[in-house]
Amino acid sequence: MEKLYPLASTTWDDLEIDAMQRVIGTGNFTMGQEVREFESQFAEYFGAKYAVMSNSGSSANLLAMAAMRYSTKFIDPTRTEVIVPAVSWSTTYYPISQLGYSIRFVDIDLDTLNMDINQVEAAIGGNTAGIFAVNLLGNPAELTKLRKLADSAGIFLLEDNCESIGAILDNKFTGSHGEIGTFSTFFSHHISTMEGGLSITDDLELAQIMISMRAHGWTRELPDENFVYNKTGAPFDDLFRFILPGYNLRPLELSGAIGKEQLKKLPHLIDERIKNSKVFNDAFAGRKNVRIQKETGVSSWFGFSMVFENELSDRRAEIVQKLTDAGIDCRPIVTGNFAKNPVLSHLNHSVIPDLPNADKIHKDGLFVGNHHYDLSDGIYKLAEIVNSL
Repeated sequence: MEKLYPLASTTWDDLEIDAMQRVIGTGNFTMGQEVREFESQFAEYFGAKYAVMSNSGSSANLLAMAAMRYSTKFIDPTRTEVIVPAVSWSTTYYPISQLGYSIRFVDIDLDTLNMDINQVEAAIGGNTAGIFAVNLLGNPAELTKLRKLADSAGIFLLEDNCESIGAILDNKFTGSHGEIGTFSTFFSHHISTMEGGLSITDDLELAQIMISMRAHGWTRELPDENFVYNKTGAPFDDLFRFILPGYNLRPLELSGAIGKEQLKKLPHLIDERIKNSKVFNDAFAGRKNVRIQKETGVSSWFGFSMVFENELSDRRAEIVQKLTDAGIDCRPIVTGNFAKNPVLSHLNHSVIPDLPNADKIHKDGLFVGNHHYDLSDGIYKLAEIVNSL
């Protein structure tokens, strides 16, 4: 059955198909010229010096944390804790643990859904290595303030911007406020290479570490002289010299070719999402039983969140069923309070005593999708169902 209001939809047309056919015609499928061109165009679009493409936004996060772990600028064995919001996707957190750091959860702001700046400031201590901020559902975190906190404490700031491509705060794109910003180009995101991710930075050493770590930790893709390990000049040896404990996170040429076409469409795609946000906000503003996300800066509106309050509190299961019956897709607000998940038994972590706001959205929150076409009918139906309760 066709959904009235699906969670995600394709942004592809003949341009992406033609781009794939062009790559198929060359017979070159692994990471190469198409990926390099997409990286260059992506970095330029977001005002960064370097972009490193990988096979997912999750891998982009892994590369970002790996760059912190092996950078001469940021490695400090006495600092092992990274501060994160309690609400994000799982692979914001896993790379922190996988690279030997401890996860420090702080609560979110119930209106913006991003990390509580006061709790971040209180959590910074002598053991703090950095902050991994998340721009949730298209909405910028308080990145300017977080940047000042990080600089004052001498720690790093990373941005998980996987849900917020194209968002802006203080005249800068989100993803460009920290040492590294990460992006996802998964199917349901603002632009799609189906699977894919990027990490952007202005720091050449960080970029070169990520380039090495992306492909086995070798020197092959690095220039002869670099910040990680200079080549010897013996080509046969330099192709197979391993210098960092890397991975295979390489994207395909198909993804790079598609990405170049998608990037051209990005301004239009975001403009249409913003138009839908005005319809949604008009339909739900001022209610006492539904709290909607408060925009910080210029959101790129990944989706529309709803936190049920007063007479709708504790009725999420009922609401989900009614939306499902009406053909409206919905999901929890990302993962809800991630600190409630059993996987924490495998992660080195600490949690402040209470996370009431994360707990609230864990129990009473959901979000619906946003798209690059008019969603008025779906949003009005959504409002009608909520009104009926």
